[in-house]
Amino acid sequence: MKKYKYEARDLATNKIVKSTIQAESESRAGRLLISQGYTPLKIQEVLDKTKIFTKFTRKISNKERIIFIRQLATLIGAGLPLVQSFRTVYEQTQNRQLQAIIGEIMASVESGRTLADSFGAHPELFDDVFVSLITAGEASGTLDTSLNRISNQQEKDSQAISKIRGAMIYPIIVLVVILGVLGFMLVSVMPQIEQLYKDLNNQQMPPISQIMVSITSFITSSWWVLLIVIIGIVIFIRQVLKTKQGISIKDNLKLKIPLFSKLFKNLYMARFTRTSQTLLSSGVTILETLNITSKSVNNIHIQNAVLRAYDLVKGGKTLSKALQEEPVFTRLVSQMIGIGEQSGKIDEMLGKVADVYENELDQQIRNISSTIEPVLMVVLGLFAAVIVGGVLLPVYSLVGGIKF
Repeated sequence: MKKYKYEARDLATNKIVKSTIQAESESRAGRLLISQGYTPLKIQEVLDKTKIFTKFTRKISNKERIIFIRQLATLIGAGLPLVQSFRTVYEQTQNRQLQAIIGEIMASVESGRTLADSFGAHPELFDDVFVSLITAGEASGTLDTSLNRISNQQEKDSQAISKIRGAMIYPIIVLVVILGVLGFMLVSVMPQIEQLYKDLNNQQMPPISQIMVSITSFITSSWWVLLIVIIGIVIFIRQVLKTKQGISIKDNLKLKIPLFSKLFKNLYMARFTRTSQTLLSSGVTILETLNITSKSVNNIHIQNAVLRAYDLVKGGKTLSKALQEEPVFTRLVSQMIGIGEQSGKIDEMLGKVADVYENELDQQIRNISSTIEPVLMVVLGLFAAVIVGGVLLPVYSLVGGIKF
């Protein structure tokens, strides 16, 4: 979508109007102006400088996206026309990047495209789940309801991810501090102790101190080699994680790594059931729901399991029976879906399962946080022992060797 500045005559007032408009081409911009009651006099494309520096600007956060969706839902629910709702949200948006995208969507809708297609033109911000719910909302005339469902679903998913990241902040900070202090001791303190021993007729240092001195000598003399190795390892891991095999290994570790495997599994179950509930409640078919949800769980093994269930459902099996054959899905999910199939309320049952796993996820995050603390205390104790052994032992050895 391009931006054009124009001069046009307003047929109602016969006045000259100057403004901007977004359209796919210059001719399309002219037709839009005519349809709005203007006679185009001059149309000129405007270079959008913000796009040049897009990669240097701050990204659009989940919170900003959710606020945008909620505002749009509120305005549409209040009875405002769609384009006017977009224009109001556009004026209230602070993030320039998000504002530019809203402007493009607004111009696309004004040009006659559906809202779903207009959102779908920005897959980096609006995924398949979002577009499918918008499509269902447009078809059923419940666009504000669909938008509220989207914001609720994305807010719950964002909260779960934020809690997991929050639980990892404390141990990461402690680990960084430990490495920082250890690095300082190796680079600043150990060379002085080594020099002290050399000044005292090259006395033999304790083994642990000798090891630390050797590490210090390597770091100070070959730090660039160590830096190249670390950078090489990071680049190699990042490249591997982009391959199918690397993604498979990473996602498999999430499901099997001790302490965190159950947490990740509950996260995926909550995400699958909450997304499925949102789609089914909006009138999306069960097959389309499975197809879309498989892409939103963000784990290749869960995705493959959902796609296998899709094939079985397409062949005539019930969803509950199809999921029973997949070990990555818990028994509770298939059982509750089975109850929903019998009562005709699958979306309601999926919502209850999602509530269960979201609550369990909160509890697990608290448990992990309380478990990590004593583990970190042990690590800190071992670290302190290494410092004492490496720094104080040689000092005590020297003092003990002095004869009065």
